[in-house]
Amino acid sequence: MDQTQALKILQSGHNVFLTGSAGTGKTFLLNKFIDYLKNKKIKTGVTASTGIAATHLGGRTIHSWSGIGIKDKLDNKALKRLARNEELWERIRNCRVLIIDEISMLDAVRLNLVDKVCRSVKNPFTPFGGLQIVLCGDFFQLPPVDREKEPQLAYDSSAWKNSGIKICYLEKQFRQEDLTFINILNKIRSNQAGENELNVLKTRLLKPLGFSIKPTKLYTHNVNVDAINSYELSRVPGDEAVFEMTESGPKELTDLLKKSCLAPRELKLKAGAVVMFIKNNFDAGYVNGTLGKIAGFNEDGYPVVKTKKDSQITAIPASWTIEEDDEVIARVSQIPLRLAWAITVHKSQGMSLDAAEIDLSKSFERGMGYVALSRVRTLDGIRLMGINELALKVNERVVIKDKEFKS
Repeated sequence: MDQTQALKILQSGHNVFLTGSAGTGKTFLLNKFIDYLKNKKIKTGVTASTGIAATHLGGRTIHSWSGIGIKDKLDNKALKRLARNEELWERIRNCRVLIIDEISMLDAVRLNLVDKVCRSVKNPFTPFGGLQIVLCGDFFQLPPVDREKEPQLAYDSSAWKNSGIKICYLEKQFRQEDLTFINILNKIRSNQAGENELNVLKTRLLKPLGFSIKPTKLYTHNVNVDAINSYELSRVPGDEAVFEMTESGPKELTDLLKKSCLAPRELKLKAGAVVMFIKNNFDAGYVNGTLGKIAGFNEDGYPVVKTKKDSQITAIPASWTIEEDDEVIARVSQIPLRLAWAITVHKSQGMSLDAAEIDLSKSFERGMGYVALSRVRTLDGIRLMGINELALKVNERVVIKDKEFKS
C-alpha cells in the first residue's frame, strides 16, 4: 500500500494500524494526517508509547494523556478518581481521534487500560468509547520493557481485537535504496538471516567510512554512550559554549518534555564537536538525524553546523511542545543538537542516519540489531564494531503476526 491510499483510509474514519518496515515513512504520514485533522478542527489526542516518539509528533505519552501513568491495573475506585479529574475528563470527552505512535512499545495490559478509561468517560459500550483509533508502529522494533517476563504485545489485547482495526501496510522504502542492504534487512525481519547475510555485514567490520565527519556510534548500553561523548568532547581543544534549556507551562508537563525529548538540559559544545540535529526542519535544511560538525559560532553565539554535504546551518533554538485544543500548554526550548559521537540503539529508533559505527557485540534483545542497522541509509554508511548471533534475530511470534498483517 502507498501513502496516498493509507491517508484516504485514515481520513475515512476507520480504526487503523499503520505499519511497514523501517524507513517507509510512517511518522511522516501520521504528521500529514494530524495536519488534516487540525485543518478540519477535529479534536485529536496525539500520543506515543515513549516520550521521544511523542515529541516527533508534538504530542505527549499515552500514559500521561489517558491518566494511567505507570499503572498496570485500574479498579472501579481508581476509575472514579480519574473521572473526577476535570482536565482529563474534558480531554477525553472532547476527543474524536486518538493516535498512538510506536505501538510496539505499549503492552496489551496498558492498551486495555486506555480502552477502559476512554469507555468510562465517553461510551461504555463501544471500543475506546467510540474514538477513532490510529495505532502506528512496527512490531519488529523494540518491544515493551519488562524485566520479569515477556510482555504481551498490543495486538494481543482485547481492546485491539474488538476494535475492527484495518491494516495499512506501507511498502515503499524512502530511507534505503541499496537493494543488497534492503534484502538483508528483509531477511532479518523474516528471521531468515543466516551465514550469507552475516558475511555481507562482516565486510563492514572495522571498515573506515568515506566521510569527513566521524559517524555516530550506536551502542546497546547507556554507560558506553555517555563515556564516549564526554571523552570525545574533552579531547576537542578550545572553550566550551553552554546552552541551557528554557521552559514554560506546568512543571508536570515540562518535566515530561525534558525527560522525553532528545535535547539535553545543558548542552556543551565546542568548535569541532560532532553533533546531530534532533528535530526536523526541512526549511532550514536538516532532519532528525542529520550529522555535522560545529564550524564555529555566529555573532549571536549560536552554533554553526557544517554538514556532510558541506552546507552550513545556523542552529537556533527549537521548541518541543504539548498541545491541547490547538493551544500550546507546555514548551521546552533548546538548540536542536546533541553530541553525536555515540547514542544508544533505543534512542536511535525513528532516526535516519547518513553514517553509523555500530557495536552489536552485546545485543541483549531480539530486534536490537534490526533497529540499529535499519537507521542507516546505505550499507557503505555502516562501520561494524562487532556483532553477536542475537543481533540478527527478531521475535518469532512477530514474524507470524506480520504475515497475517500483510495478508
